[in-house]
Formats: sequence, C-alpha cells, structure tokens
Amino acid sequence: MALHADLHRHLGGAVVPRILWRYCQRHDTHLAARFPHYPEFEEFYTRSRNTLDEYLELHTLVESVQTAETLPYFIYRLIRGAYIFENLAYLELRYTPYLRTDEALSQTERIEQMAKIVEIVGQASRVKEYPIVTSQILCMHSRLPYEVNKAIVELAANSKEYVCAVDLAGGDAHYQKRLDEFVSLYKYALALGLKTTGHVYETTDGCYPELLPYLMRIGHGIQIPLHYPELLPEVAQRKQCLEVCPTTYLKTGTLENLSELKVVFERCFAAGVDISICTDNAGLHNVRLPFEYENLLTQDVIDFRQLQACQESSFRHAFAWQYDRPPASLLTEYMQETGNR
Repeated sequence: MALHADLHRHLGGAVVPRILWRYCQRHDTHLAARFPHYPEFEEFYTRSRNTLDEYLELHTLVESVQTAETLPYFIYRLIRGAYIFENLAYLELRYTPYLRTDEALSQTERIEQMAKIVEIVGQASRVKEYPIVTSQILCMHSRLPYEVNKAIVELAANSKEYVCAVDLAGGDAHYQKRLDEFVSLYKYALALGLKTTGHVYETTDGCYPELLPYLMRIGHGIQIPLHYPELLPEVAQRKQCLEVCPTTYLKTGTLENLSELKVVFERCFAAGVDISICTDNAGLHNVRLPFEYENLLTQDVIDFRQLQACQESSFRHAFAWQYDRPPASLLTEYMQETGNR
C-alpha cells in the first residue's frame, strides 16, 4: 500500500461537504435552512469560483463553525478520512488560530485564546486508531493587523510540540502594501527557529520576489515556472520545494485546464526544483490526495517517474522531520532592524 504525505492542507477546507452539511443540520445553523437537502449544498460548496478571493470566502463559512468546542468533532473525522481513504502517513494542517477564537472577545483576549486553539487542534489530531503523524502550520493573514500576526509567529515558536512552521495566507494579491511588514515577520520567524512557507506566486497578482529568500517551501509557486522561469535556479539553490495543489487552480479560475501544469513540472524537474503534490482543500474540492496524483497521471501532466519523485519530495520536505535551526545571530539581527518593536 502506497503511503502519502500532504504538506499543504487547510483546516478550513479539509472538511468534506457531507460532514459539514450533517453538522449544520444537527445544530440548526443558518446553512441548514439555506440548504435543507445535501445535493444542493454539495454543488454550492464544491463548484468552481471565478477568482481566488471569491473562493477564499468559503473558508470564512467554515471558520464560523470551527470553534474551540467543535474543532475536535471536525478534526477526528478529518483524520479518520485521511487515514482510511487517502493512506496518509504524514499531514501538515494549516490555519489561522485567531480566526477560531471567540469574536465577542477583545483583540488582546483573542490573542490569548489562540494558545488554547493550538492545543485543541494538536490533541484532537492524535487519534490512536488512525496513527498519522501530524503537525500544524500557523498562518499569518494578509487582513489581520501586525500585532496579531506577530503574536501568531510567537505562538508558533512557543508551541513546538504541535507546530512545525508559519505561513502567510489570505490571498496573495493583498500583500503588496504591507510587504515590508511581512518580510520583517518572516525574518522574526526564522530568528526564532521556525520553518517557513508562504502563499506566493499562486496567481499572477501575487508574485513577490522580496519574500522568496525567507521561505523554506513555497505555497503553490506555479507562476514561477510559468512566467518567471529565470527564478528557478535560485529556487533550486535554496532547496525550496513548491507545494503544488492542482485542483485548486481549476476551482479558483487560475488555470483553465490541468494540462497547463505540464510545463510547471517539466521546467521544475529540468531546473532541479522539487515539487510536492498537495490537496490544499481536500474537502472543499471533494478530491483526495491519491486522486490528485491520478488526475495528473491520467491526463499526461506527469509520468510515473515524476509521480514517484513528487511523493519522495513530500516526505523529504516535511517540516516536522527537519530539526536544523538557524544561527542565534538571526534574532539579534532582527531585533536591530526592527528596534525591538
């Protein structure tokens, strides 16, 4: 039996539609009244959107029901499905902990509550009957204030039992005005010994070479081989792995056909750049990881040799199994640059 590793899966998009629909029906949420019958909900939940921003609105829908009280319910079913139906041996779940806190609280109180959320997710992910190795990636968010994002980085550094890295999410087109701020936060994360990834080069509006030096893996990154192949030698030199999530690009309108990814794989393999094939939002897409591989193979985007190479890359670049730490001087450098703010 082949075993898989998924390095890019969002907690908000990992809930399969039937699980979410049943929860809404049992708890009489607003979605229960809007979608009394499952087929209509599945069509709404899994259909393609016109833009990435429109697509990301679905995360808001799921985040509203993923609270401290309900997270164990959703995570248990997520882990069960990943083990039984996907043969996952390793899974990194990413999410923004602040968006799972109580909205009725003040910002300071919500920041304090984030640690509880991380512990809940960590404990709920450890399911004895479904022994998947799991870890969390905490996402900074393009629409959250600096203070919250900095607190997320610090929480990740203080939660090494559960957390393996930090990310930047929220739609890569929204980073531009705060680019210096995000560079600073990534420097801080590296100085604290954290692994880093980030949603960049997913869309043509989200291409920021300024962020690349601070990333150990690149969330999506498909626009590099598609439109900026001159960057591939630098990506290879840094040993950065692209987290490619095929179905996402069809659901967000980024690509029209999976065949457009063929050049991504060809150019990356030619340049010595590793690719990890991921689901991103397996529940939202109703497409599990083995089918991501199968779809690429049957549509002649990759061959069996490339498929195996991508499987191996996923395990090789798994953050929870990498223990090297940056030199302590990085923290001093960060503090000097920011004035210890």
